[in-house]
Amino acid sequence: MTLDRAEIAERLAGVGYIVDPGLPTALWLMALLKRPLLLEGAAGVGKTELAKALAQLHGCRLIRLQCYEGLDQNAALYEWNYQRQLLAIKTRESVGEDPDQVEAHIFSESYLLERPLLQAIRQLAPPVLLIDEIDRADEEFEAFLLELLSDFQVTVPELGTIQATAIPRVVITSNGTRELSDALRRRCLYHYVEFPTPDREARILMARQPGIDAALASQIARMVAAIRKEDLRKVPGVAESLDWAGAIAGLGLTDLHQDPEAVHATLICLLKTNEDQRRITREVTDRLLGRVA
Repeated sequence: MTLDRAEIAERLAGVGYIVDPGLPTALWLMALLKRPLLLEGAAGVGKTELAKALAQLHGCRLIRLQCYEGLDQNAALYEWNYQRQLLAIKTRESVGEDPDQVEAHIFSESYLLERPLLQAIRQLAPPVLLIDEIDRADEEFEAFLLELLSDFQVTVPELGTIQATAIPRVVITSNGTRELSDALRRRCLYHYVEFPTPDREARILMARQPGIDAALASQIARMVAAIRKEDLRKVPGVAESLDWAGAIAGLGLTDLHQDPEAVHATLICLLKTNEDQRRITREVTDRLLGRVA
């Protein structure tokens, strides 16, 4: 059953993910058209968390392929268990088994090591396949993905073509560190994920940090939004704001103005470089707090 857009937003909120206005439509089309969804946006805006929430929503398995420079087909698709193959060869040769039979045996399912892409298309129930940070992989790997994303099948030379048992829900994320190919974009639906507005971030904080009330969540969200507007090397993401909210709650504060010194000290949850921590001085913190009612 395909959920409508309102149901998608409601159910994602139920697992702690508060969507932006355009995302339910993208997810509805993803389910309707059986197309991958490409999420682009700055690091920390919640792209990876969406895939996790989507798996929770559908009660299915999340299979994650973390991309990196030098990622190749073997690490992403499958490998043969060479150690077991060598042991099998030695054992069968010692009893004089026919070489053709030995070869047929060692290139069978028993010796196949499934990697994330092959795992995803061999599940009985559709999983969520997260291809995370595709922009970290090179263009050759991106081109390799096209067959999988077009036909949901892969070719293992020794076994033949393996078609998907069930079409996975594919979420691809990119931080925009390099331009993706037109061919990949054509095969995907697209949604750009922005940093949340203060109102939406406050809702996220309340959903993920139940001990925080609406007034404090609003203060924290507006303070984080103000910090993001400063000239920082690494802008804090939603995960960092959740950590900071947890720290504020752990201190027993109900208002950021109660203890400005503690507020400044705990900004280490948000500021992750020496340069940024030096830039946000106590004076800057006080100035920003002055804007937060």
